[in-house]
Amino acid sequence: MSDLKRLLVIPHLTVHNANAFSSPYTIGFPAMTAWLGATHALQRTLNANGFSDIKFTATAVISHQCDLQTHKGVGDFVQSIVGTGNPLDKTGSRSAFIEEARCHLDISLIVEYTGIEKDDEALVQEKITHLLNANMKIAGGDILTFKAPEFFKVEDGNTGDIQTLTRKIMPGYALIERRDLMLEAMTQGQDAMDALLEYLVLHHQCKKEENNNGEEKVTWTSARKSKGWLVPIATGFHGLTELGEAKNQRDPETPHRFAESVVTLGEFKMPHNIKSINEILWRYQTEHSNNLYLCTQQQSAQSETEDVLSALFC
Repeated sequence: MSDLKRLLVIPHLTVHNANAFSSPYTIGFPAMTAWLGATHALQRTLNANGFSDIKFTATAVISHQCDLQTHKGVGDFVQSIVGTGNPLDKTGSRSAFIEEARCHLDISLIVEYTGIEKDDEALVQEKITHLLNANMKIAGGDILTFKAPEFFKVEDGNTGDIQTLTRKIMPGYALIERRDLMLEAMTQGQDAMDALLEYLVLHHQCKKEENNNGEEKVTWTSARKSKGWLVPIATGFHGLTELGEAKNQRDPETPHRFAESVVTLGEFKMPHNIKSINEILWRYQTEHSNNLYLCTQQQSAQSETEDVLSALFC
């Protein structure tokens, strides 16, 4: 039986000043929680405006451009964050603040949905266009421009359907999860941080050779452990405390708990290389036994690997 996907594509969203501080120790492309959170917020707003049957079940994000707001001067060893100037306080001084990393983005979202009939598509498109224009935030940034939302039906495994979709989002790079690389390294004895860094560092090697005249020649090569555009990505949260109440918590009706970021490896992959739409779709997944709240592409994780997966993240 074929797997028919109903997809909403929002092409070329230009986002200004998105949050590039994706976790406490990574900076760059916004966390996956930001993208799934944006589509979930859009769904809830649609539900509150008369479209109660709509559900957004999965999200893919395609990066066309990411302009990280950093500066590296001549002779500098590290890059500095390009910060913003806060308004002066009542004494005429700058108030203390923590600089946050920002980036300007051009991205496309692919959203798997249910609850939209063919006759309602035009009305839903109009409503989504209105909501995106109405000061909606994505990853903490402002939406400047976007192209008209479109609906697609893709039969998974149908090469023609997938090519029609990928032509809409090229050129660009789809973000996919590569926790398999982390798992492979950790089964060989490395801890999570060592496994993460092992795939990100650039290894330089030199080789000495003698030419026909007996002169030594040194050849340098540089390579990473694995091919592909691998990056660290934040994909969720790990609960540290039991559920309860906290003083002055934002939502008094929802239980509160302290949590830390979950980080693993991801890869930016050109969409024309995908064979199945499931390769790029992200979904929410909760592992109550390990207190994990994740955005993942591994929905069929087996129970016997649960302990290994919980150790996979930093």
